Amino acid sequence: MTLPGNPDQHIGILRETVVALVRSDGPDLSARQLAVLLTVYLGEGPHTVRGLAADLNVSKPAITRALDRLGELDLARRKVDPADRRSVLVQRTPKGTNFLQDLRGVMTEAAKGTAESKLLAAPEQPALRAV
Repeated sequence: MTLPGNPDQHIGILRETVVALVRSDGPDLSARQLAVLLTVYLGEGPHTVRGLAADLNVSKPAITRALDRLGELDLARRKVDPADRRSVLVQRTPKGTNFLQDLRGVMTEAAKGTAESKLLAAPEQPALRAV
């Protein structure tokens, strides 16, 4: 998937988004917890612990720990699969939906800010290219 803009701009958007999340009163999610949350909300369901582990290429215990935290925050919930009681389904919650909507807004503002600062900045910054 190719994104419009350049990699420096993408990194700037990511940085501004993370900074806004750190400054907010919202939950403090790890990268893994955020990856699980985004996979559940943006991917086609139903989601299982096994499926999430495969999608993210991490262990099932790592997914379980992330889901424990997301469950504490009511951003996602687990439910026994009625068709197979050995399996657990991961479900979205209204609070998780609101969090994702807020995240979209934060990213939109970050993209605007990054685009504006890019217009004011000197030509192409080579800082990240050396990394």
